[in-house]
Amino acid sequence: MNTFRPIATLALISLLAVSSAAVGAPSDGQTSRPGQDKTSAIVQLKGDPLSISAKTKPPPGKKIDFNSATVKSYRANLSALRNDFKAWLRANAPGANVTGEFDISLNAVSLSLNGEKLETIAAAPMVQRAEYEGLYYPTADDPDLGLINAIAAWGGRGGAATAGAGVKVAIIDTGIDVTHACFNDSGYPAQNQLGDRRFTNNKVIAAKVFNNKTPSQNFTPEAIQDHGTHVSGTVACNFETPATVNGVAIPYKVSGVAPRALLGNYSVFPGQVGNARSEDILNAMEAAYADGFDVGNMSLGGGSHGIQDLLTIAVNDLDQANMVFAVAAGNSGPGHFTVESPGSAARALAAGASTVPHFVGAPVTVHGRTFGAASGDFATVQADLTAPLGVVTSGTALSTACGALAAGSLSGKIALISRGTCTFSTKIRNAQDAGAVAVLVVNNVAGDPTAMGSDGTPNQPTVPAYMASISNRALLVGSDGASTTISATAAYFLTSNADIMAAFSSQGPTDVDFRVKPDAVAPGVNVLSSIPAHACATPPCWAFFQGTSMATPHLAGSAAVVRQQHPTWSAAAVRSAIVNTADQDVLKTFQTAAPQTDVNVIGGGRENLLAAVNARIALDPVSVSFGAVPSGSGQSRSVAVTVTNLGARGSFSLSVADVTSTGVSFSVSPSTLDLGAGESGTAVVTMSAVKDAALNDHQATLSVSSGGVEVAHAAVYTLVK
Repeated sequence: MNTFRPIATLALISLLAVSSAAVGAPSDGQTSRPGQDKTSAIVQLKGDPLSISAKTKPPPGKKIDFNSATVKSYRANLSALRNDFKAWLRANAPGANVTGEFDISLNAVSLSLNGEKLETIAAAPMVQRAEYEGLYYPTADDPDLGLINAIAAWGGRGGAATAGAGVKVAIIDTGIDVTHACFNDSGYPAQNQLGDRRFTNNKVIAAKVFNNKTPSQNFTPEAIQDHGTHVSGTVACNFETPATVNGVAIPYKVSGVAPRALLGNYSVFPGQVGNARSEDILNAMEAAYADGFDVGNMSLGGGSHGIQDLLTIAVNDLDQANMVFAVAAGNSGPGHFTVESPGSAARALAAGASTVPHFVGAPVTVHGRTFGAASGDFATVQADLTAPLGVVTSGTALSTACGALAAGSLSGKIALISRGTCTFSTKIRNAQDAGAVAVLVVNNVAGDPTAMGSDGTPNQPTVPAYMASISNRALLVGSDGASTTISATAAYFLTSNADIMAAFSSQGPTDVDFRVKPDAVAPGVNVLSSIPAHACATPPCWAFFQGTSMATPHLAGSAAVVRQQHPTWSAAAVRSAIVNTADQDVLKTFQTAAPQTDVNVIGGGRENLLAAVNARIALDPVSVSFGAVPSGSGQSRSVAVTVTNLGARGSFSLSVADVTSTGVSFSVSPSTLDLGAGESGTAVVTMSAVKDAALNDHQATLSVSSGGVEVAHAAVYTLVK
């Protein structure tokens, strides 16, 4: 089985958050996590699950009717098949124990292997596929809401009263603190509350825990870790909730993307558990679907293994059964082929991360100019500190201070060093050992400074330390010896550093089949949201986090708003509305803030919720990939795209504009589709590569227009290798 983290690597599920300005920010270095739990497995049995079986698959825009005689009969057949497999296990692999059973997203069981070999299990006649469980890890006007045009999509601030109303969003994460003001249920109608009602109300209507050690560890859905509460606030924090961070009153009131949506707490990281198995996540996904939830948020990820894993298949199947899953692309960037599972699923709404232009930090003044510097896990000044600036160089460059510095060389000075190469703890300690009274670390990527995390090693530095933006590097490097003041009174800074791609944001294409990922980009750096009451001295608590974990709930909340305004649209149409109307021309590179156009970095672009709720066309698939073309083969390939008219009858023009490409061309046929309301047609996109086509990436854009105005676009991609 794979394990997953709240975003990070596929194998137990992990959460995908990178840093926090108020609590526990990770270090600048990366730590490796296990990708698979080889003591357990997911076993897919032959026969389609309820979500895609011809007998039980719901019509477009509908969900499975669990009360129908046909569904009950087919479900009984699947149960009988699982019983046959259990009998086979008793005879052929008696050590293995069934720990979970699935029939909605997958026709499958989970096993504790107890020494039995996976190859033995896979040989059973009723088994279609067997794999180890993966491990996965937890991976504003709000500025971020302004970036994605959320308030305009509501119909203005007055529309907040209905934004996402009635739509249920399942947060598969670390839990939700229902005591936070974001989730106060005052004014919400009475709801059927599910699970552990100590952790539910009429806003957070479900609280369940999924972990195989729950009986022995007495796990509950309580939000011990902060990740899930932060994610949930981004999805559906109540409209205009006042916020304070580190004693600084935020000059606007915080709202979720879908402030009236209902939430479900499906905890797969209970207590201090840092990863979850595929089985835990599958259980949570199926429970959320069976409980009637419309959208799922999975800000988690783990290392993908091959063309597909069973968790990605489950995401795909539930999408076809009309539940949208927003999933983090991963924090394994930069670089192609870094997208994580289950964000790699073809029908996942996979999120890449870009910057929100604000933060809370310490004012720093030098030569009469003041800018903000971000704190993190390290000490901060308790009173205004004024001292000479000590610029540390290595040759002509600003030093990363990863090695010992000359004793006494920084005595009484505020050291200026560069981010990079080693952990923040190491470089700050080296500056402290050379006599520095404080440290400024200059960021090495574009955008605002972010919170610095310690590496957790013994002998952590004790001097105050802050990060400064790369945009202030020239000023600081030219101020060696100048009197510099770090203020003890933090302040809120609103900057111009919006829409810069995060360096950590995972990139496509996917492994083996080379599909475009992420699907869309959303705000994921310096995202302000709720955290549990125990995380600060004076609740309600708030923090700035970063990670594709923080981008994902923007897409999940957007899906809730689209579903609320268009309840008959299928999950595929909702995904397409978000992906295929995204803004293509706004994102910038993290290195230099130059325009970023690589489809395997930005997918369809940065989401625009106003455009999504007004979508006229849905495309399936949401991007067109031709896979890898062998160099010298000289071949053509075609992909069929279903084009569905979401509005009134119209005539739509189709074209493909490709970027400068040597030896590869793209075309689409037909050039026009006349479609009635709700009617679908087929467009065939063709890629032609000559034998001497240039190696590496070739991309284009499929454009659908009406009356000369583009109404949808999709990324088109192939790799020559």
